[in-house]
Amino acid sequence: MPPTNRRPRAVDTSMHFCPHNDCDYRGWLGRGNLRANGHPSGGPWRQFHCTSCNGDFLETHGTLFHSKQAAVELIVRVLACLAEGLGIRATARVFEVAPNLVLHWLGEAAEQLRAFSASFLCDLHLEQLQLDELYAVLRDVKTGAISDDEALERLERSPYWVWTAMDPKSKLLVVIDVGTHTVAMAQRVVHHLVQVLAPGWVPLFLTDGFKEYRTAILAHFGYWMHPERRQDKGPLPKPRWMPLPALLYAQVVKSYRRRRIVGVKHRVVFGTQLAIEQVLAACGWRINTAFVERLNLDLRQRVAAIGRRVNTLCQGEAGLRDQLVLFQTYHNFVVPHASLRQPLRLPAPTNGRGSAKRWRSCTPAMAAGVTDHVWSLKEVLLYRVPPWPQPQVS
Repeated sequence: MPPTNRRPRAVDTSMHFCPHNDCDYRGWLGRGNLRANGHPSGGPWRQFHCTSCNGDFLETHGTLFHSKQAAVELIVRVLACLAEGLGIRATARVFEVAPNLVLHWLGEAAEQLRAFSASFLCDLHLEQLQLDELYAVLRDVKTGAISDDEALERLERSPYWVWTAMDPKSKLLVVIDVGTHTVAMAQRVVHHLVQVLAPGWVPLFLTDGFKEYRTAILAHFGYWMHPERRQDKGPLPKPRWMPLPALLYAQVVKSYRRRRIVGVKHRVVFGTQLAIEQVLAACGWRINTAFVERLNLDLRQRVAAIGRRVNTLCQGEAGLRDQLVLFQTYHNFVVPHASLRQPLRLPAPTNGRGSAKRWRSCTPAMAAGVTDHVWSLKEVLLYRVPPWPQPQVS
């Protein structure tokens, strides 16, 4: 919609869309149908006017801060403390709010962050993926309440396991989920990976020795093959489900004795060892799952519910999912990683007498090409997620 006046726009409305159902421009970004309409009643949020349907809405529509009486900085700081690993009750004591209010903010933020991650993490071209799972103790299995042998036996069939899948090159946390330690959950995680990856893209998979990964990966990256007939008579050979020629998959099998690692073996499941080593040689690596195991340490430290020997356990699976979604967005878009920093072509001067800036901070989302800047948590929570995919701007 071209502008009808000559005065240039002072407010950028390209990242907002009309939410009204009867509007022809509903859900579309950058169509030129929005105008800034000041701050109603002197409030902190700007109002937008749609020239197509003559409807008005606040810029916080569809975000966590819509119709909230609490200060924005308070909500952001509360969620930042949860993302850094502080428990629900401890966060409530620090900011002098009710624990139920913190849980309410976390639940609303998690709903928005799921849509935020889904809108950015799509059509990815990742060369490698490392998958792993770690157990999560909830209220029904408390540390110290039962013996160690009984705890291990219950953990083997515990319904609460945190499944992760990451790109070791960009440190991007692609998938994180909670479920049982079964083949059905492995199928669910790999199915989510297929939806996130670009159509027809087949990366290199690296996992531990959990045998159900093989079934899940083969189910999603395989095809029917009809064997040739060897005899002139008799029944036709049955079709077989075979892995794709481009599929590469290796496992790191660890041997334990008295809860200590005594041996590590590498097992090539699909593809050849030479092809897998060629993919890893571009980064100077060998077959390993060290990066996803290092990510598990960050999960233990920054998600209070799955830390070791803590009393901040979640009551159920839903609360754990909310904390994991917050961690995923905070890890991918907000926290810069020192190993991903990029050198500047020219040193940038800084304020004062400090030395010139020689490095550019980089997050996993920037390293994967998903975004072009480091997001703040407030910026993420203020982002209005469109209801459907938008066309890419070339």
